[in-house]
Amino acid sequence: MVHNFLMLGIESSCDETGVALVKAQAGHRPVLCAQALHSQIEMHQAYGGVVPELASRDHIRRVLPLTRRVLANAGASLADLDVVAFTRGPGLAGALLVGAGVACALGAALGKPVMGVHHLEGHLLSPFLSADPPEFPFVALLVSGGHTQLMRVDAVGRYALLGETIDDAAGEAFDKTAKLMGLGYPGGPALARLAEQGDAAAFALPRPLLHSGNHDFSFAGLKTAVLTQAKKLGEGLAERKADLAASTQAAIVEVLVKKSLGALQATGLTRLVVAGGVGANRQLRLALDNACRQRGVRVHYPEFDLCTDNGAMIAMAAAMRLQAGVQAATTAYAFDVKPRWPLADLAAPARVG
Repeated sequence: MVHNFLMLGIESSCDETGVALVKAQAGHRPVLCAQALHSQIEMHQAYGGVVPELASRDHIRRVLPLTRRVLANAGASLADLDVVAFTRGPGLAGALLVGAGVACALGAALGKPVMGVHHLEGHLLSPFLSADPPEFPFVALLVSGGHTQLMRVDAVGRYALLGETIDDAAGEAFDKTAKLMGLGYPGGPALARLAEQGDAAAFALPRPLLHSGNHDFSFAGLKTAVLTQAKKLGEGLAERKADLAASTQAAIVEVLVKKSLGALQATGLTRLVVAGGVGANRQLRLALDNACRQRGVRVHYPEFDLCTDNGAMIAMAAAMRLQAGVQAATTAYAFDVKPRWPLADLAAPARVG
């Protein structure tokens, strides 16, 4: 089992190019040395969403300059690296191939081993980079892009699925309803900002599966309800847009909070980790903080700048897997990517609860 090493992590699964350097020492949690990130939001705004081919080409332009910046900021060189990690999936195939190709080329050129990392595991373990890291075991609410899942996490690589979305994820609900309201791209943060000016009780929107008795989610019906309400308002939508945004956000947050509390009760655990882009939503954090405080539950989040896709979470996940002995780095530099890759595949695919 390897204990002391310097890990370079490369993230390129969608519309952010992230590179980071993490140092691991025996008996200590890996620490972040430096990171750099380039977001493609401005490039994709003209198209109202991510254009995969443009994303891939931009990753090619950015990844090496970002790597040089990270090494310079950390006072390190390529020769100092011990392992190079990359996002293997899930994500956009072309974008993933850029990061995988660069990482494996670097590894081969330096004679250093490489590791392919699960993107969602990166999000799941990203709170370990925060000033208030969690301890195992915990329940994880993973709300990233097209994924909304509740997991029981007993250790690195030991994950059990408690519940997941059966259609749209929470992030998709934010983005799609924002698009219906003409808020542009990226829709989720725009809707959250607008919601601050509105009345969350203005519209009685549905809370799908709120009382289902299980830990699954469904947000497609909410999107339809928002569309119906927008059509009813007609020209009056402009004046009520903030209220509709606030009501939409309140519906999503209420479902996420209640399902998380249900998972905690079912497992008997008293620690909750929230990870992924939606985890940056301030209303969600406020609601979870209040609910968990009343129940004696500790809740942990990544730092705000680590909620979106980034290289630090990939380097951290790879380092923790290596330290825990659940995955070895390899000098077999042939690589593949997995655009569709369920997180449960990393462990026993059992579903509990």
